[in-house]
Amino acid sequence: MASGNLTIDLDALVANWRALDALNAGETGACVKADGYGLDAGRVARALADAGVRNFFVALAEEGVTLRRALGDGPAINVFSGHMEGDAPLIAEAGLTPMLNSAEQAARHRAALPDHPYGVQLDSGMNRLGMEPAEWAALRTGLEAGPLTLVMSHLACADDPGHPQNAAQLVSFTEMTEGVTAPRSLAATGGILLGADYHFDLARPGIGLYGGLPFAAAQPVVRLSLPVIQVRDLERGESVGYGASHIARHKARIATVSGGYADGLIRAMGGIGALYAADMACPLAGRVSMDLLTVDVTHLDAVPDHLDILCPAQGVDDLAEAAGTIGYEILTSLGPRYARHYAGGAS
Repeated sequence: MASGNLTIDLDALVANWRALDALNAGETGACVKADGYGLDAGRVARALADAGVRNFFVALAEEGVTLRRALGDGPAINVFSGHMEGDAPLIAEAGLTPMLNSAEQAARHRAALPDHPYGVQLDSGMNRLGMEPAEWAALRTGLEAGPLTLVMSHLACADDPGHPQNAAQLVSFTEMTEGVTAPRSLAATGGILLGADYHFDLARPGIGLYGGLPFAAAQPVVRLSLPVIQVRDLERGESVGYGASHIARHKARIATVSGGYADGLIRAMGGIGALYAADMACPLAGRVSMDLLTVDVTHLDAVPDHLDILCPAQGVDDLAEAAGTIGYEILTSLGPRYARHYAGGAS
């Protein structure tokens, strides 16, 4: 087979959730938006539900409907985008909880689903989603009188513990929610790591569950092995790949590997990134193309059938650094052509 093998370790994912839960002073939910950060939200959420997660978060109502089919009744599924036009049937039928972001959304929800539970998202300083202080103050009494399940906000700089905006947002959120009786949520992965002041009643980790920073203690969750299709020997001065961007400075051995930017292997890592044979780095030689990578394996005694691009020696954030991006993008870009294997958990 020419397709790469993507292995998702659900036991490691659950272990990461348990480790974050142990750091958190309140309840610990889970963010499974973007199809579980590209790893299959249904499988991810079932493993986490078996471990005790009762609150899940998605970006869109459509994601929530798919997740409800996978989870069945019971766990709460909270929708960050709130109640958009046309969402009422999805929210009602799948039992979703929209996080209302504005007066417009609040009016839409109460008109369409007057007795259906909802949460409220507040803008504590990120200026992205949520009600600003004046809007919340005007609506608060009425919203608190209804079936309000959660009041939340989102930190903009939690991955940088020393950033002053963390403390500013904590003050803002605390002031905006003083006296609220519904559960409160401010922390995602980075917020949990900032300490108990940020935890409130419910935390909702995302990237840390999947093995990414800022949770440096996370276990790796994904391994991506790519098959070697062909090996060739180069003479000094011969070029490799599109644009002849890599020129052999000495005799070299090049492995052509199945995988490319169509599979989410970001083009910017060409000439910078590496694949691994066990713990031995093998640098990319030349550009990342749509379906293929070319890798310098001159230093290997024998070329294996597969080379790893995600493995214990190179996690999602290491690969992201080579590509000039972040681990989130690496995970959510992983393409559909890989043969996916699930280990442990609800596999």
